[in-house]
Amino acid sequence: MRLMLLMLLLAIVPNRISWADELADRVRVFSSPPAEYAGKLGDYKPVLQQADGTPITSADAWQKRRQEIKQFWHATLGPWPKLLDSPQIEVLKEEKRGEIVQQHLRLEIAPERFTEDAYRLLPPGEGPFPAVVVVFYEAKTGIGLGKPMRDFAWQLAQRGYVTLSLGSAPETYYPSKETCQLQPLSFHAYEAANCCTALQKMPQVDPKRVGIVGHSYGGKWAMFASCLHDEFACAAWSDAGIVFDEKRANVNYWEPWYLGFDPHASRKKTWSLPSKDNPAFGPYKKLTDTGHDLHELHALMAPRPFLVSGGSEDQPERWIPLNHSIAVNELLGFDNRVAMTNRKEHDPNEESNRQLYDFFDYWLKSR
Repeated sequence: MRLMLLMLLLAIVPNRISWADELADRVRVFSSPPAEYAGKLGDYKPVLQQADGTPITSADAWQKRRQEIKQFWHATLGPWPKLLDSPQIEVLKEEKRGEIVQQHLRLEIAPERFTEDAYRLLPPGEGPFPAVVVVFYEAKTGIGLGKPMRDFAWQLAQRGYVTLSLGSAPETYYPSKETCQLQPLSFHAYEAANCCTALQKMPQVDPKRVGIVGHSYGGKWAMFASCLHDEFACAAWSDAGIVFDEKRANVNYWEPWYLGFDPHASRKKTWSLPSKDNPAFGPYKKLTDTGHDLHELHALMAPRPFLVSGGSEDQPERWIPLNHSIAVNELLGFDNRVAMTNRKEHDPNEESNRQLYDFFDYWLKSR
């Protein structure tokens, strides 16, 4: 029996090592900027610098600076409610789709707030499995019952992940529009953080291997959630528009349903670029007026890895803000933790999704 086990291990281990090495090679291809953008930091406010201009040159100094950045963003966007210790889950319906178990859930996402726009997919076996939260306008797309190429939860479940697909309208105010405590995009990040906890509590899930992914609005949502919640082991943001950009209408963080909600003022016309006659309000205006940008949030990921699956809104020049995160990782002694792929179109395609799945396989499975 021992001899048979030894022979089995000798057969499996080289194949496993070969698979991991090949995967690492594929992921490394999109883990460094093109030469034309390498090392360029642009006009973005330095993250490796104290408020008085003193450079940050040690990991300890960075941890202090990191807390300052995180506290600033929470204070600006509105503080989160206390995270749920153990979100309540009720399975409304369970069915088999091939080898995958699909569960329609009633899920607690905030104190005294539940959603039924949530599905959990379970691969065959006992685990513990890696897991991924998938966020979008509605949950059915994530499980393959909506627009194609956005079925991240379904595809990842078939690759051996427990997935939780969550949907929510962008214009969501907590606890209500009249008593809104935080910006809608930050509230969605808080929702996703509670979904992370819900997955971590499952015996079938390895709590150290939970990621998050989303496309477009979901990419914004996934970005804010992973940057502001340290329990996400890694993240992929598909064409979110990863920094403020008032030249592109789809990078619309200024709208009230993202970061521009102000109870005392509103834009004359939404779905339009900010202008003198139609300005932005709320925290977005405060952030841009004082030179802050989303590269500060990206830096909170270090040394956790993240992938920008870039399309029309995130072209290769986005490496300039990403170089700030690369610099933080280098200070901490890590490399290949920041990745970006690029396509011309906003919509994901087979190649961009294969790269995205390779990214998750490398960081949540092969390692």
